[in-house]
Amino acid sequence: MRKLSLFLATTMLLTFAGIANAQKIASVDYEGVLTLMPATKTMQTELENVSKTKGDALDKLAADFQAKVENYQKVEGVNLTEDQRKAKEAELQKEQQNLQQLYATAENDLAKKRQDLLKPIIDSVNKAVETVAKANGYDFIFDVNNFIYRNGPDITDLVKKELKLQ
Repeated sequence: MRKLSLFLATTMLLTFAGIANAQKIASVDYEGVLTLMPATKTMQTELENVSKTKGDALDKLAADFQAKVENYQKVEGVNLTEDQRKAKEAELQKEQQNLQQLYATAENDLAKKRQDLLKPIIDSVNKAVETVAKANGYDFIFDVNNFIYRNGPDITDLVKKELKLQ
């Protein structure tokens, strides 16, 4: 019985060791590849332009609002009755909330646009990684930035070549 258990344990150990050795693992500098993509640079330029356009419009609204607040504090507030002052302050507070909402909406719109523009780029890199992995028989590809220690093939140059970045 003991010999049978030892035999089974040894067989299982050798089987698992064989499976582990049969898997080919490589790494890729995913972020580095993304950075080199012309589409990424185009996306960044487009996002900067959209951000600047929306930012400039919001900054103008904020400056107009600030001017209204300063005018109220220096001129209008002095000449108003208590009821008029409360109404004006409520109006300014509502305008401030609207402005904050516009900033939040602009931020969300920019994040959505970034996500929409980045998806096809990421899909392209993923397809290239998959193509290289299949062509070279790799079972697993890991990002180099997620390793503490790495001692194996780096397919970054092959992925760059697949994407015609070299």
